[in-house]
Amino acid sequence: MTTQKDFEDSTYLASGGIDFLTQLYRSYLQDPTSIDPSWRHVFEHFDDQLLDLDQDMTRASWAVPYVEEVDDWSQALLSVAQRAQAVPLAGPLAKHDATRDSIRALMLIRNYRVRGHLNAALDPLGFESRVEHPRLDPASYGFTPDDYDRPIFIDGVLGHKTATLRQILAILHRTYSSSIGIEYMHIQDPEQKSWIQMQIENEWANFSLSPDAQKKLLLGLTKAETFEMFLHTKYPGAVRFGLEGLEPLIPALQQILQTGARLGVAEVVLGMAHRGRLNVLANIMDKPCHEIFSEFEGGVFSFEDVQSSGDVKYHLGCSSVRDFSGTSMNLSLTANPSHLEAVNPVVIGKVRAKQEQCDDNTHSKVIGLLLHGDAAFAGQGLVAETLSLSELPGYQVGGTIHIVTNNQIGFTTSPKHSRSSPYSSDVAKMIQTPILHVNGDDLEAVLFVAQLAMQFRQRFNKDIVVDLFGYRRFGHNEMDEPAFTQPLMYQAIAKHSTSRQIYSQKLIDAGVVTADEVEQLNQNCLQELEADFKTTANYKPKKADWLDGVWSGFATSLAKAKSPATGVTIKKLREIGKVLTKVPEGFAIHPRLARVLKEKQQRLEAGKGIDWATAEALAFGALLFDGSPVRLSGQDSRRGTFSQRHSAFIDQNTEQDYIPLNHIKVGQGLFEPVDSSLSEASVLGFEYGFSLADPKALVMWEAQFGDFANGAQVIIDQFICSGESKWKRMSGLVMLLPHGYEGQGPEHSSARFERYLQLCAQDNWQVANITTPANYFHILRRQVVRNIRKPLVIMTPKSLLRHKQAVSSMEDMGPHTRFVPVLADTEVSKKARRLVLCSGKVYYDLLQRRQEQKVTDVALVRIEQLYPFPESELVNIFKTYDAKTEMVWCQEEPENMGAWRYLDRRLESALTKARFKQTRPIYKGRSELASTASGYAKRHAKEQQELVEDVVGYRA
Repeated sequence: MTTQKDFEDSTYLASGGIDFLTQLYRSYLQDPTSIDPSWRHVFEHFDDQLLDLDQDMTRASWAVPYVEEVDDWSQALLSVAQRAQAVPLAGPLAKHDATRDSIRALMLIRNYRVRGHLNAALDPLGFESRVEHPRLDPASYGFTPDDYDRPIFIDGVLGHKTATLRQILAILHRTYSSSIGIEYMHIQDPEQKSWIQMQIENEWANFSLSPDAQKKLLLGLTKAETFEMFLHTKYPGAVRFGLEGLEPLIPALQQILQTGARLGVAEVVLGMAHRGRLNVLANIMDKPCHEIFSEFEGGVFSFEDVQSSGDVKYHLGCSSVRDFSGTSMNLSLTANPSHLEAVNPVVIGKVRAKQEQCDDNTHSKVIGLLLHGDAAFAGQGLVAETLSLSELPGYQVGGTIHIVTNNQIGFTTSPKHSRSSPYSSDVAKMIQTPILHVNGDDLEAVLFVAQLAMQFRQRFNKDIVVDLFGYRRFGHNEMDEPAFTQPLMYQAIAKHSTSRQIYSQKLIDAGVVTADEVEQLNQNCLQELEADFKTTANYKPKKADWLDGVWSGFATSLAKAKSPATGVTIKKLREIGKVLTKVPEGFAIHPRLARVLKEKQQRLEAGKGIDWATAEALAFGALLFDGSPVRLSGQDSRRGTFSQRHSAFIDQNTEQDYIPLNHIKVGQGLFEPVDSSLSEASVLGFEYGFSLADPKALVMWEAQFGDFANGAQVIIDQFICSGESKWKRMSGLVMLLPHGYEGQGPEHSSARFERYLQLCAQDNWQVANITTPANYFHILRRQVVRNIRKPLVIMTPKSLLRHKQAVSSMEDMGPHTRFVPVLADTEVSKKARRLVLCSGKVYYDLLQRRQEQKVTDVALVRIEQLYPFPESELVNIFKTYDAKTEMVWCQEEPENMGAWRYLDRRLESALTKARFKQTRPIYKGRSELASTASGYAKRHAKEQQELVEDVVGYRA
């Protein structure tokens, strides 16, 4: 039987479609049951004359879109065939010809829907020539010049029952191949596809603006252009990454926001790179122009007062409230570095957090709007990584509007050298999003596309891409000479009228405005800018707004922040503990997990032997109990990479999940454990963005292994460790990085401890390497309870997750207890021969050796928090030992890695203040290595044994 798959796989889809159709019809005549029922239904209404079509259309090409369902297509053929044969024409031959022409026309229309964008005039400069695809040529379907003016029955398609081929081509050209080129036939969802088709074939065909609307549009475009002209005149030597050549972006954004306000959008979070950012700040965000001019003059609020180093003006963010026809809308433009597209997941994370804060369960009140460069959209992997999050439950925001500001060039790289696909936007097809290409010089087409984008997003809660074609009038920056590498393009640009000039002339020709009115409008805009400029000299920058809104009341300095006790009552801990081990009635728990839960229950009831994962769950539970949300994401984080967490139970019969921590009490905070996609950069960026918007939540990202965080290094370097210093934006994000040398090779040993320590400065974050479950409990609690938000990097354990000695008691987490940055040795006399300082898992290796050899004169002191450096705590401990005690720093990492080079001078300072005879510790650890660790288990074991023997030594 011929099935839908046969239909889709047939060569008929590429060429020779009539052959396939006639063969299918012959099969039907021989045995109707041998073909798919949908085609059988079609052929029941055809007469034997269909076979004659083979003679007329042997060379015809019927290119049916591969995504078209058989039922949809067969019904279309059926409708045309039935109705065409019902047309009152004389004789069977006339009916045959009518049927043939109708099917040919339908095929042509379908191909324009699929490929019409290839023939669209998208490039304002005319360099990108149209692709004359053979499927768009009527001759491919057997039409001749004599057929162009004969009426063809098309049954209401394109809004006509009958039309000549000439009329059909004119409609198709305007709809699919003019200044708008639309790609949507790759979408699998029939409703989405049908809706877009209706908009483009009906609404765009009848789209027109009133004279008042055209004047308003011209005003927006004039403001955008004069802003760039003014800056270019006043600051000719300044780098500003202007918008010249893509000024229609401003009216497009205004239309998107206007439409959004009408459709219920209350807040929009924007993200963009530097191109055109100043124009967006002025004309979209309503940032006063005198403030922007002041930044060109070097004016800024005292960075010293906020411990900030600042950033260049085209990286800064801004927040504002705009009014659109009586509807108030909050806008926030997210600060970002020059690392193109790095801001994408940050914006999406902020949107998700804001949606949860305002209970926007329909994802319709808060949306994200991302602006991309064409070269970056095609080239940066973070684009695809962020797109891949769009439909995942833990990251959904109900769709994002993407605008590709397509100036058809990278820094100096032409498209043919920067991508392998026809369009820079092609990567977005991975999530079946519609892509709307538009020529920026057709301003009203830009307006229609902008409106369509917002309508689609709100209707379907799905991403959509606007590919806005323009050009870059100057070089990559205003000091660059672009003709070095693109001489022909820049010769054309020099002769090309601006978008404002083109649209102004259109309105003049239409009698909407006069040339004098256009000039007066231009002068009015320039005069407004000049008036703002004159106030710049007396303008005093306002205090930074970083502690406004939900951030009100937070401290800015770790030294000034309150450090409350983070312990909770034993009663509360037991109450949470019961929830952790309770399995719902009728729930099919895995037998091994049932045993784990039973053992956990016993330890909780005894209040002793609390392991790492249990202490973590108790910390989460205590925060949730008090109403604070907790979000944890990462690869396999719900179960835990090492099968230690089990934050969600999975029913073994239904695979339904049950999250115990969401059942503590009514009114508690939401616990959201998320198994992420296999991406570090986008997921970490998302969680950072989430933490920016919700300071009351404990937000965590866990690497599968610590060194996998390498894949997110841009997010770490450019946002997490430096965002407060550059942009005055705090974050309480926690990064959990499994770290420890257990013979698992170079890719599963080191979380690159040294990198995070090297980035420490200006109270920018906290770095810890913790050894006890209780200390882990407290540092997580402290992250929310304390009145400050700083990112926290924790080197979390692997083997210690089940180490018999790496346990704590409930009393260690009880009232009046708190995080301890340095853990002293209470078992060895203060007259110790050697004082060993260490951090993390190596402590337990040293302890085991000391116990096995019954060594009594080697003290082991653990530094749990390395930054901020706990100098006073260490000095106090050092003072309790004999000044002649030998001081050693021990680590399992190589000498050029780990904490040694960060601690060396800091320990020297502490020893000096404690008046130790030995002012510099002796280094004990692996020698310098290029790779982090040995890949051979036996070699690792030998190295580790030699290390602990060297440090702990002989039996005393």
